[in-house]
Amino acid sequence: MSLACIRGWLTKVGVATSRPAAFVVFLAYGACWLVLGSGLEWHSMATLATWGMTLLIQRAEHRDTQAIHAKPDELLKAVGDADADLMDVDKKDAEEVEQERAHVQAS
Repeated sequence: MSLACIRGWLTKVGVATSRPAAFVVFLAYGACWLVLGSGLEWHSMATLATWGMTLLIQRAEHRDTQAIHAKPDELLKAVGDADADLMDVDKKDAEEVEQERAHVQAS
């Protein structure tokens, strides 16, 4: 498996954890843990609380990121001589975004 493939997969997993389906999986997992596992002992509750908060934070961060990207996209559309390729930078991996930023800052 190539490094680019792994990066792409990690990005997709990060986006998937911000979707409502991740909360359904979380609730199903918690229910299975309650029924099939050792019940809701303190360490079980701590684990589920940590996982639940992580999903909530991921969702909020994803929403904020999408809002931040939408605003410059609109500005880039409004400016006729802006680089249209820059509008698609949010679809790239983190390393590619860093390279794009360095290129824009250098010019």
